[in-house]
Amino acid sequence: MGWRLRVGAAVTSVLTLFGGYLVADAYDVVPGMVTFDPPHATPAPFPSAPGATTGPTPRTAVPPLSSEAPSPDAAAVGDLVDGIVDDERLGNRVGVVVADADTGETLGASGPDRLMVPASTQKVLTAVAAYAGPGGEVTLPTRAMLQGTSHVVLVGGGDMMLAADDGDPDSVNGHAGLGDLADQVVDELGLSGRDTVTLSVDDTLFTGPALAPSVRRSDAAAGYVAPVAALAVDVARLEDEKYAPRQSDPAMAAAETFAEALADRGLTVAGSVRRHEAPSSAREIGRVESAPLGAIVDYFLAESDNTLTEVVGRIVALDAGLPGSQAAAISEVVAAVERLGVDLSGAELMDLSGLGVGSLLTPAQVVATLEVAAQDPALRETLIGLPVAGMQGTLADRFGQDNPGRGYTRAKTGSLPDTRSLAGTVVTADDRLLLFTVIADRIPDGQSFGANFIIDDFVGDLAACGCRPQGG
Repeated sequence: MGWRLRVGAAVTSVLTLFGGYLVADAYDVVPGMVTFDPPHATPAPFPSAPGATTGPTPRTAVPPLSSEAPSPDAAAVGDLVDGIVDDERLGNRVGVVVADADTGETLGASGPDRLMVPASTQKVLTAVAAYAGPGGEVTLPTRAMLQGTSHVVLVGGGDMMLAADDGDPDSVNGHAGLGDLADQVVDELGLSGRDTVTLSVDDTLFTGPALAPSVRRSDAAAGYVAPVAALAVDVARLEDEKYAPRQSDPAMAAAETFAEALADRGLTVAGSVRRHEAPSSAREIGRVESAPLGAIVDYFLAESDNTLTEVVGRIVALDAGLPGSQAAAISEVVAAVERLGVDLSGAELMDLSGLGVGSLLTPAQVVATLEVAAQDPALRETLIGLPVAGMQGTLADRFGQDNPGRGYTRAKTGSLPDTRSLAGTVVTADDRLLLFTVIADRIPDGQSFGANFIIDDFVGDLAACGCRPQGG
């Protein structure tokens, strides 16, 4: 019972002291809220600003499109389709599908079931699979693990957009920083007084070839795609340009950057960095997270980033319990889209970005993928993430000021030497949302750049089209 007596005595002492403090507070000897002084006078109300009035009730600046908006006349849309298909400047293989986003009804088409080269419009399949599988809120961790007492293992979780130093929470590329991770490691190891470590990198998350065999070596050398790796700084770019040469070994280059960050913070890294899979017994001593997967999907759609599309495809495969290989990624993306009801019979995907040689999709399959995204709220972010015509990403310098589709079109571009494609959504003059795909994969020499203007004009005509049925 002795401990009860001691606690009781202690409580009595505290109350005595606290009571003394309240008395001193009341006489304003010590700071506090108790006082014997008379209360302050009630303050005068804050003066009203001359002419100030209550503002209007906030409302949606851009209200949603009404499902009652009239759908264009199929015959009128068909005439527009015939016009672009017959344009000899696009060559003799032009596939077009225009559909109503609400009903799914095809309003105009030419060669809808012809297998064609989709180029980067193919990326919409990976986007839809990402939202259907892992989901837009998933993040990709880069971790520092401590093996034993002095061996640090840098473990990649799929983030190829790391910053070399501090991360930027407002950015997608560079959201997580190796400098921030180094700070955590130094703080943790500093508790034990350790000032020297060895460093390894674990990039075993992804397996198989880092580049698709279908990718032209010249395209890889030009920087159109980087070797896919479990981690990298700035998508492995060697220069501060969109299409810059890339690191041949992005994971090792990132690990060496991490070693420099540790050294800059006073932690010596002994020896050279090597590859080593972190054992299950290793303890996490630092972690940084990428931007959410949905933001990464938006980024690769807007910028048509081939590397990140391949990375996200592998994340889709891993989420399904498959290996993080390109083959598994292609298989699971196709399976995920087919589970949503899209018939991909006959389609051939040689990679996920559309950069490689040999991929084939029909215009109808591309529109059907857009359609499931339009009709499923869980997948709709795919369409919202497409760049806006004349304003964003790969459409920033297209759809000139006079094009009615400017600002009313969201679409994924596609560009290969003799191929131009565009797939997305457009709002008509009657506020009806349409889905469309245009693919031209046999453009005559020297005409590919001009093909963009022809396709943009066609979509602009859809945007301007009231196209109401006769008598409507």
